[in-house]
Amino acid sequence: MDHVVVRAKVVRDNTGIAAELPVIVTDHGALEPLVAYLVENVHAKSHSWAQKLVQAVGLLLDYMAANHDCFADPKDLFRTFVQRLYSGTIGEDGLDPSGLYWLPRTSATIRQLTSQLSEFSDWMTRDEDGTAKPLNPWREATRFEEMLNWAAYHQRHSRAFLAHTWDHGVASEVAKRARNTLLKRGPKVERTGVKHFSDERFLDLLFKGFIVPGKQKSPRIAERLNLRDILITLLQHCGGLRESEPFHLYVHDVLPDPYDPDLAMVRVYHPSEGQAPDDWLDAQGRPKRCNREAYLRGKYQLRPRDNYYKTDPLHAGWKDPLLDSSSGKFMHVHWFPRWAGKLFKLLWDRYLIQRALLECHHPFAFVSLSGSPYAVRRYNQAHARAVTRIGLVPAKMNGTTPHGHRHAYGQRMTEAAIDPIIRKKAMHHKSIESQIAYTEPSIDRVTAMLSQTTDALDKGRTLPPPDFLQHGFEDVDPFGLFSGPQPSLR
Repeated sequence: MDHVVVRAKVVRDNTGIAAELPVIVTDHGALEPLVAYLVENVHAKSHSWAQKLVQAVGLLLDYMAANHDCFADPKDLFRTFVQRLYSGTIGEDGLDPSGLYWLPRTSATIRQLTSQLSEFSDWMTRDEDGTAKPLNPWREATRFEEMLNWAAYHQRHSRAFLAHTWDHGVASEVAKRARNTLLKRGPKVERTGVKHFSDERFLDLLFKGFIVPGKQKSPRIAERLNLRDILITLLQHCGGLRESEPFHLYVHDVLPDPYDPDLAMVRVYHPSEGQAPDDWLDAQGRPKRCNREAYLRGKYQLRPRDNYYKTDPLHAGWKDPLLDSSSGKFMHVHWFPRWAGKLFKLLWDRYLIQRALLECHHPFAFVSLSGSPYAVRRYNQAHARAVTRIGLVPAKMNGTTPHGHRHAYGQRMTEAAIDPIIRKKAMHHKSIESQIAYTEPSIDRVTAMLSQTTDALDKGRTLPPPDFLQHGFEDVDPFGLFSGPQPSLR
C-alpha cells in the first residue's frame, strides 16, 4: 500500500483553529482513524509523539503491503512484524524478496514503536461492536509476567511522590495482564558521565569565539562580539538552562534584580501556560489577564514555539521542567557563579539597543538580523563555528555542543559540594528520592547558597571572574565598575 506523510491542518469547528498534524495519505485518501486518534490526543501529547506514531503506522503499512497474503489473523501479523523489527528483513545472502530491506532496530526503538501501535489499536477497537480485533490484545499474564509487573509497580510506587494515593486493587488487576506479543528486554547499560564544556575555555568561547567577522578592530564591543549568542550561552553555562529554553524568553522576562540592580533577574515562563506580559490591552485600556498561548495568538497570531514542527524555524523544545511559581509558572534562573548574572545584565542592555533597531513583530528576546525569532538550529551552527574558532572540535562526545554547558553547570555545583536538594532546585529537575521531596528550598535559599559558594570559586578553583581589560570592555564600562583596579563584579 503506497503512502506518503504530509503535514496537514485539521479544523474541527467554526472557530477556524487548526491542529497541525502529520497525516498518512494512501491510495484511498487520508488514513482517517489515525487522523482522529491524533486529533483526540493533540493537546495531551507532543509533536514528537505524533511523528513517531505516524512512523510506526507507516512501517506497519509497508509490512502489510509486502506480506498481505501471508496472514489471516491480525495477532499473527503483528507478532511477525515485531520479529522483523528485531531481525530486519535482509537474508544472509543479502537479498530481501519482500523489497523492504529493513535493518534490525534497537530494543528501545522497538519497544516505543510497538507500545504506540498497541495503544492506537486499542483505541480503534474500544467502541466497535466486537468484529474488529486489536493487533496486540491483552491476555491473562503468566505467573512470571505477573511477578515482573508487580516488581515494576512497586519500583514506581517506592519512588512516587503521591504513592499513598495509589489503588493497590487496580494495580493487582493490571499486574495480571500482559500483551500478546512479547518484547525482548534491552541490555542493561550503566549510565556514564556526560562530557561538559570546559570552564577553562568558556571565556575564550565568549570573547574569541562569538565574534563578528571583519569587525575585530572596532573599538565598540557591541560591534566586535555577537551579543545575542553570548547571552544565550551564558544562560546555559552559568544559568543551567537547557539548549532550547532561552528561545522561549520574551524581552519582558529580564529585569534588574531588586536586591542587586547590577544583576539580571531572568525568568523563563512556560511557553503556553506562563503568565503573559501586561502590554496587551483591552478596549478599556486595561491589561488582559491571560496565559502566553492566548497572548501569542491574540496579539501576534503566533503559537508557543514548542507547538511548531521540529523542522520549522520557530520550533523550540520544552522538557517540562520543574517550575518555581504556581501562579506565574516560570523558572527562575540561578546564576552560578554570580558574576555571570552581572555580565549578562551588562551585555543585555547593549543587545536590547540592537534589537530595537529591527522590525520585530513578536515578543521573543532573541532574533535574527531580519527581526524574526532566532532559530535553535541557527544558534547551533553559530556555536559550532565559535567552538572551531578557539581550536576545539564541536562534538557531543567532547562536551563542545550547546548541551555541554548545562552539564558544566551541574558539574560545577557538584564540585562545589552544593547540597543535592539545592542542585535539583537550581537545575529545575522534578525527580528526587521521595524521602526528601518535602524539603525543597525556596528561590531565596537557592540564591543565598549559590552566592555564598561563589566566593569559594572566585578564590581559585574554576571559572573565576574574567579580566575584562583583556577583552576591551572600556567602552561599556567607563567608570571601571567591572574592569577597574577593584572590580565589583562579584
